[in-house]
Amino acid sequence: MRMAVVFGMNQVVSHGFGMFLFAALVPMMREATGLSYWHLALAGALTQLAYLAGALTLGLLGARLGTRRIALISGIVSSSLLFSMPLLREPASIIVALVCLAASAAMSWGAIVEIISRCAPLERRSTYLSSASSGTAWGYGISGLVILWVVPRWGWESSWRLAGVMGVVVLGVTWYTLRHLHEPQGQSSTGAAQAIPVSQLLRTLFTERTAFFAVAICFLVGFCTMPFSNWLNTYLEELGLPAELGGYSWSTVGVTGMVAGFITGKLADRKGHATALLLIFAAFALGQLAFTYNPADMVLLASFGYGLMYFPMWGIVAGWVNQQYSATATMQISGICMVTFGLGGALGNLVLGAIRDASGLLQPGFLLLSMVSLVLLGLGLHIRRSAGALSATVMQLKQTAESLLPGDEPTERS
Repeated sequence: MRMAVVFGMNQVVSHGFGMFLFAALVPMMREATGLSYWHLALAGALTQLAYLAGALTLGLLGARLGTRRIALISGIVSSSLLFSMPLLREPASIIVALVCLAASAAMSWGAIVEIISRCAPLERRSTYLSSASSGTAWGYGISGLVILWVVPRWGWESSWRLAGVMGVVVLGVTWYTLRHLHEPQGQSSTGAAQAIPVSQLLRTLFTERTAFFAVAICFLVGFCTMPFSNWLNTYLEELGLPAELGGYSWSTVGVTGMVAGFITGKLADRKGHATALLLIFAAFALGQLAFTYNPADMVLLASFGYGLMYFPMWGIVAGWVNQQYSATATMQISGICMVTFGLGGALGNLVLGAIRDASGLLQPGFLLLSMVSLVLLGLGLHIRRSAGALSATVMQLKQTAESLLPGDEPTERS
């Protein structure tokens, strides 16, 4: 489990700090840096594109670059940029740093997927992957504590320095872990080839069932979750609900995500990935439907379902893909999954924005999100049924083969 903890700490730094600490600190930074709302909008758009570019680069070139090298280089880049943030005062330089942090975060997660898929014990692989992916939730929680305890005493600059120090510590631990990490003896790759040729990668995504469903899941999750998180506080304000309710909601998301990775990963390893996916999609859809019906009373239930599904989903999907493909191919497909997730999130935000402009209300937009969550649940149910049918077929073939084998001849009595 040490491997999962180390790579979960990498997620805290790369995603928890590199992707989300700025959003938490920006109200305190605006006066000193001159950041305007236009700068914030530009930063949001460019970091999204950078994340997609990093994921796409990993999917196409990760096999050549080497994942252990990528994990260490991304850690160096993230830690250096976190240390540099307190020194930056020009909006343009801050945006450039955020863009580099986003690209580094995408490449870091793809490298983690490949390393765990290659080196973790098969019977605990999904537990390791989903626990590592939940490191982002720990980053959420630590960022909240930083705002409450560090900023009031030492200022927002100290928050970035503290994140940088943690990045350096995690980098050292990661280097030590990778140096002593070996692939289990006798473990064979599940794929026919170590890597999917770039010329065949797109064809694989559209013609092979597991790869297609993986990218479809990530697209739908992006469409549902990104607009929900971006517009939640605005919707609560539109309904005249207290601002504290939004804070409680995000605390619920973070706490749920912290523990969801280990629990759902264990479920995937013991009961199957299809069962785990169906469970988390059902919890998410239930929360979305309840929130649409009664936002004031059900927002915490929606936040619970969000945290239960969003953070461990990445690890469960990667573990599911790794059942059929090699570790390197799993990394490639996971990189494309991050791209489709970003595209789904961008489309969902555009659709909700258009609905808000056309109707003046966000309620129809959140109703649409709940309908899409039902599509996600239907996809999970289809995967579960297909997995059950496949298991039954395999069992029947096994029984048939056993019945055809010659048995022991009965002993003749004298």
